[in-house]
Amino acid sequence: MVKILFLHPDLGIGGAERLVLDAALAFKTKGHDVAFFTNHHDPTHCFAETRDGTFPVTVIGDWIPRSIFGRFKAACAYARMVFAAVYLAWYVIPVEEPTLIFCDLISLCIPFLKMASGPFRVVFYCHHPDKLLTSEGGPLKRIYRAPLNWLEELTTAKADKVLVNSKYTARVYQDAFQKIKDVPDICYPSINTDFFNKTTPKCLKEVVPVGTDKFIFLSINRYERKKNLPLALEAMNYLKSILHESDWERVHLIMAGGFDPINLENMEHFIELTDLVTELDIEDKVTFMKSPKDDEKVSLLYYCRALIYTPSNEHFGIVPLEAMYYSKPVIAVNSGGPTETIVNEVTGFLCEPNRKSFADAMCKLIASPDLCGRLGESGRKRFETKFSFEAFTNQLDGILTRERQLISEARAVDSEEKEKKRK
Repeated sequence: MVKILFLHPDLGIGGAERLVLDAALAFKTKGHDVAFFTNHHDPTHCFAETRDGTFPVTVIGDWIPRSIFGRFKAACAYARMVFAAVYLAWYVIPVEEPTLIFCDLISLCIPFLKMASGPFRVVFYCHHPDKLLTSEGGPLKRIYRAPLNWLEELTTAKADKVLVNSKYTARVYQDAFQKIKDVPDICYPSINTDFFNKTTPKCLKEVVPVGTDKFIFLSINRYERKKNLPLALEAMNYLKSILHESDWERVHLIMAGGFDPINLENMEHFIELTDLVTELDIEDKVTFMKSPKDDEKVSLLYYCRALIYTPSNEHFGIVPLEAMYYSKPVIAVNSGGPTETIVNEVTGFLCEPNRKSFADAMCKLIASPDLCGRLGESGRKRFETKFSFEAFTNQLDGILTRERQLISEARAVDSEEKEKKRK
């Protein structure tokens, strides 16, 4: 058994949070001791594993502001993570003596973690280069971002091992960080299938006021503008014009996703979406749900007929895997990570990011229930073959084994040097 520490900015509800928790579960199934450190953790807005005692969670630096008058969010996030890294280097690492520190999202913490003495290794999981996630802005924004972007590349290179979530992200990583010569390892995320297997779906009406007689399309994504959620609503509206009235009567869209009440964008975008539903006159066809609990999400996946996944150039996308595990076809944009998980017209449909393309795919499923079943079964087989939790666990354990070997070799070299000095 070895000690593994995870450092993550905000243990809320999202794909990055699900990934690090699944990685921690993978290590725990191999008998390792895992602990989380974070800048923010709200027990009312998090995954169950961080509040039910599965993993100890320590919050560091939450007193540092998230922004300054609504601006400088990236700089504040960097400062919060640096503070947490310094705290770990001074007070935690010398006591816990971890073998591995697993961090993600913000690489600036890496050199500060390495201030601590000890033969530990730092693994950085790059979901996507942060420099590419920010909007362009004007000259002042570019001046503000320039040192942050430079620091991101410089500090990412300090990691002992860099992992990325897809071939797509690997290409983006190499284009964005051209001074880093080491090629990152691809480590496809998976999902905690043990939880899904043990969780009995609730009656759908206990979760949302929608009957199981409806042909339910499901969208699960955080309420953020980059997720392109209006596309699902526009596709629903277009669907109304191409379906027979009797088919349109039984169609329903459930839009569920992470909603943080202290996140201004979440609140603004939720209002924008509800306003759009009113404008399109499809209020009776759409049900919104904020931050579904894990067992509620199981029910949504169980009762839906297909998943609608609207982000373009998504780095990977965990939700399509969850749908595939439940044998549901996935309709997604033909770019980014979904092109590696979804096989067009075999496990779902890869579409252009416009309402007609999505609506046409939705129409095919409505017209042929057997097609839903065939695509869903193929998706489940693809999941088991390529994206199972067992494969994810074995890959992470292999990485840990190699890092431990490197630690042993470093210790042997250090011992030899000390012996030579004594002589």
